[in-house]
Amino acid sequence: MVHNRMFKRLFLWVSGLLALFPMTTVSQSTAKYGADFLSGGVDARAMAMGNTHLAFAENASATYWNPAGLAHLKNPDIGYMHAERFGGIVSFDYAALAFPVGKKSAFGIAAIRSGVNDIKDTRDAWDFERDTPKPNPENNFRLFSAADYAFYLTYGRKVRENLTLGASSKVIRRKIGPYADAWGYSLDAGAQYRKGRLRLGVNLQDISTMLQTWSINQDEFADYPEYGVPKGGTEMVLPVIRLGSGYDLPIGDGGSRFLLGFDLDMAFDGQQKFAISAGSLSLHPRMGAEYQIKQAFALRTGIANFSKNADGDVEVRPMVGIGLKIRQAAIDYVFGDFSGPTAELGNSHMISVRLALERQ
Repeated sequence: MVHNRMFKRLFLWVSGLLALFPMTTVSQSTAKYGADFLSGGVDARAMAMGNTHLAFAENASATYWNPAGLAHLKNPDIGYMHAERFGGIVSFDYAALAFPVGKKSAFGIAAIRSGVNDIKDTRDAWDFERDTPKPNPENNFRLFSAADYAFYLTYGRKVRENLTLGASSKVIRRKIGPYADAWGYSLDAGAQYRKGRLRLGVNLQDISTMLQTWSINQDEFADYPEYGVPKGGTEMVLPVIRLGSGYDLPIGDGGSRFLLGFDLDMAFDGQQKFAISAGSLSLHPRMGAEYQIKQAFALRTGIANFSKNADGDVEVRPMVGIGLKIRQAAIDYVFGDFSGPTAELGNSHMISVRLALERQ
């Protein structure tokens, strides 16, 4: 009876928040890809499993995947990942720290940077009066970076023996050299439920609806009216409902395990590049598996994306990876096509490291 009342309250709370979504979209423009730099995932283990981690997250990476997973921490945990995506064009870094507070709660902080560096602004290299390049035009190039940042402050708590809840406050910072920048704020809320070998998870991403406010440095465009002056403004990033499931099967008595996961995202921003979409709704299924050998070595594979190519055919994005654990340290590797339908951008290799700090 207690569990039934608790789930009814959780259902009513979530339903009430979801009912607010259409009301918040009246006076703002919607950004289809306003936080797309966060959609690729973090942690090489999770990514090698096709980003099926909503139900399995239980270390520092839970700051991103599911804040409820932090409640399973028994020791402080540190994680870091660096990647060169899209053929080395985009540099991606993720770092997180999580630590338990008491026996039922945990806090976490995380930061993400995704950026393109050394972009050339060639406007000063052109002689507009003569309509020709200036002598030695490369001497007049200006280099700048376009970078997106995300900062998480996360809390997770065990409310029942098999149920944990959590929430993350999230700040987004976007900057395009000296020309434009934006701030965004939102909240994520999550839950995990474990019963025997079954794992269930949900993460309501940007549940408060993220508002990003752009500012334009007008001085940077004053001398170039022929290019036009962009305008600032506020855009919305709509919530995403992320559902996760998994099965944890022990093999033998030596600590080996087989994990199987299936996740599904429900987005309402009108993206049409995904295989399953209708109107403003798109569904993003993912699946993955991991075979752990005596908690020391792991083999992983997964599919993280079902997309449409230019011809309308469905393409999948497979990943493979391995993991090695030595005492409190873990090193994970993943290889795959992280560009989705834009296959010409090539495959990527990613490595993440994690360290669990045992308390004396």
